[in-house]
Amino acid sequence: MKLTSKSFANGARIPAEFAFCAPDPRTHATLSKNRNPELSWSGLPAGTKSLALILHDCDVPSKPDDVNQEGRTISAKLPRVDFYHWVLVDLDPGSGPVQAGEFSGGVTARGKKGPDGPRGTRQGVNDYTMWFASDQDMSGDYFGYDGPCPPWNDEIPHHYVFTLYALDAPKCGVSGTFKGPDVLAAIRGHVLGQAALTGVYALNPAVKL
Repeated sequence: MKLTSKSFANGARIPAEFAFCAPDPRTHATLSKNRNPELSWSGLPAGTKSLALILHDCDVPSKPDDVNQEGRTISAKLPRVDFYHWVLVDLDPGSGPVQAGEFSGGVTARGKKGPDGPRGTRQGVNDYTMWFASDQDMSGDYFGYDGPCPPWNDEIPHHYVFTLYALDAPKCGVSGTFKGPDVLAAIRGHVLGQAALTGVYALNPAVKL
């Protein structure tokens, strides 16, 4: 089983058009096109009835105190946690590649609608829901894909892992509004195979990719 993308190679930089924020020399960061990348799969196990896709950043600072603060940097030694950017279930394995921009285009203040998505899929809320919870202009339920926006003062590049799961069930056992951990719990015991694709991204111009 393999997961590939025409938008970026495994281990390579994710282009800014697929990010929530792009570098800006004046303000450090600015909103970007926020398109989902193209994704293709092959070699699915026999008996695959649906696919689930989860995108997470595994390099998010465990403490937000210094995030995007002038005159400060986020140390590479700081422990890191996961941040979910896309949670997609009930994807038909025979429906063909996910096209670039098919599930997301542009930043939607207060979040895109959900959980119903294209192709009869369902999409969970990503962690921008939590991040913007106290922002009067941006708070809301962020369903579907919202791309990279790592701190512009982080010392390390962030790694964004797209993981595709081949499932033995036509529907994932989640309901209502769900998150990444909910899907991971629901698919336990139903995974026939999985494949991952990793891209890197940074807003800090001092970070080499």
